[in-house]
This record gives sequence, structure tokens and C-alpha cells, in this order.
Amino acid sequence: MTAASGGAQTARPTRLPRSARRKQLLAAAQQVFVAHGYHAAAMDDIAERAGVSKPVLYQHFPGKLELYLALLDTHCDAIIAKVRDAMLATSDNKERVKGAVRAYFDFMDHESEAFRLVFESDLRNDPQVRQRVERVEAGCIAAVTDTIISDTNLGGDAAQLLASGLVGAAGQSAQYWLANGRRTPKAEAEALVAALIWRGIASFPLQEGTSGGTPAEIG
Repeated sequence: MTAASGGAQTARPTRLPRSARRKQLLAAAQQVFVAHGYHAAAMDDIAERAGVSKPVLYQHFPGKLELYLALLDTHCDAIIAKVRDAMLATSDNKERVKGAVRAYFDFMDHESEAFRLVFESDLRNDPQVRQRVERVEAGCIAAVTDTIISDTNLGGDAAQLLASGLVGAAGQSAQYWLANGRRTPKAEAEALVAALIWRGIASFPLQEGTSGGTPAEIG
């Protein structure tokens, strides 16, 4: 019987390739987790947001924790990659500092609010979640440490300590800026934090042959 003679037929759900369906489910889950937090989010809500049945959701993720961890992995990898890219994008160390600061501000300011999953998770006490959050800091520090070692005469421990200061200043400043209502325009806030970090880290002498800038170049 056709729709014309017997009324409208119920449309069958669109079948997506597995990778596309997984991406769709992660996007829906992110919206729910960001809005409600881990504990208040329900798989029913995520399935409804994605427009699928719960069995379809469970075909891809065996439980809510696995879904949350998959999202964490995605965003933890993203912020580490942004900082690493800032280190590799130029040989100018002043620009590298700006790029690292910008990476954190961009992540915190993104409309998806994915930063809440990484930095404001209500599941931080779970060992698997804590391990991933700690990996963000460790990965960003490692990216900056490698650059400092290659450009200065500092040893590994000293370079890592400096890198942790840079990463900590960028991350904490970006979080503070967002939590306090973006009262300073984003570009200005990034420039202020980058200038603060640069004035400190530029005081360490470069190895011969590097082009990252010297203290004499600080404006």
C-alpha cells in the first residue's frame, strides 16, 4: 500500500557507515555531557539526541563510561596536538609562545564547550578519567620541553620545569579568563599572557644557530 492510498509510511532510520555513526553518537554525547555532567547524563538522553535507539548506541559503546572516555581521548589528543603544532609551526620562539597560549584560549573558548569534559569533569576521581586529564598536561609539557632543549643549553629536568611553567600559565590564565566572563577581549588576553611568559623564558640564552629571539629583542 502506498503512502498516497494508505497514509504516510514510517520512515526507516538512515543507515550510516560505522565511522559516521560513531561520530554522530559522540557529537550527541558531548552535548549531553557538557549540558548535564557525567552523573546526570543518561544513555536514553544521548540516544534520543542522536536520533537512534538505545540498542544502536550500545552497538558502538558498551556503556556510558566508555562513551565518556572516547570523548576525553578525542579532546585530550586535540589540545596536545595544538600545542605541539604551535612548537613546530615556526622557529621563532616568541611566536611559539604566542601559539601555545592561543591553543589554550581557543580550546577554552570553543563553542562546543568541550573543555568542560577535560578541565571541569565531575568524574575526575575515576582513575581512567584522571589518567587522561593528566596526560593532557604531560603531553603539552613534553612538546614544549623538546623545543626548549633543542634551543637552549638547558638539561632535561630544567627544560621540563620551564615547560611546566609555560603550560601552567597558559592553561590557568585561559581558564580564569573564561570563568570570569571574558571581560578582556580574547586577542588582548592572549597577548598579555604571552608577553608575561615570553619575558621570562626569553632570558635563557639560546644555543648558537637558533633564531628564536633574544632578551634584547623584547619590546
